[in-house]
Amino acid sequence: METSIFDNMKRLFVFLIGVFMFFAVSAQDMASFFIQIPDLYLPHLEDAWRKDLVDMYKSGKPAVLENTMSGRSTLQKLTPDYLLLQSTERSNLEIRFLPLINNTFIACVITTVFAPVADSRVAFFTMEWQPIPASEIWTPASTESFLKENIDRNDENFQEARSYLDMDLIHYHLDAEQLTLKAVYTTPEYLSPEEHTKTKPFLKENPIIYIWKAGRFEK
Repeated sequence: METSIFDNMKRLFVFLIGVFMFFAVSAQDMASFFIQIPDLYLPHLEDAWRKDLVDMYKSGKPAVLENTMSGRSTLQKLTPDYLLLQSTERSNLEIRFLPLINNTFIACVITTVFAPVADSRVAFFTMEWQPIPASEIWTPASTESFLKENIDRNDENFQEARSYLDMDLIHYHLDAEQLTLKAVYTTPEYLSPEEHTKTKPFLKENPIIYIWKAGRFEK
């Protein structure tokens, strides 16, 4: 009798561990996370359609569906911790899981609109799609971030060039393999050729790279 009770308890313990591991893995699976995205963040692609995209991608078929905006949505890349979706012809959605302590994660979600140049919005969420204040996680780039150091700000040429850079248009891009975030300054692409030429001497040539360290994106 005692052996039977012990065996039953042992089986129950193993079962509970299995259930816990199942939900822990499910909560950190990108496919499930994407399917469960609130409609607020992807209103033109219903959850059933998102599931269809995932199923098509996993089966090796082209993951393309018509959306409610009379356009197409294409799931371009899906891994256990990364996703890239061309949500419309002029926008995309990018998601990456970022590790915290104790094998827990948060999600970085980037929406980019190409109209006509790329401009992104970056947000962070828990695994239950609860928003996280971005100020706790990073400091966004701005026009000032892309200006060269040691510029003579009293120089007339600089002042003219700076007057053209009156918008912060920045394309953010996550890396599917590494815990990095790249920021590319796209405001110059919005300018006329003449204005672009005048601003170029004062701008850094390379994008800004953020690296995920200790729960924050650091430059």
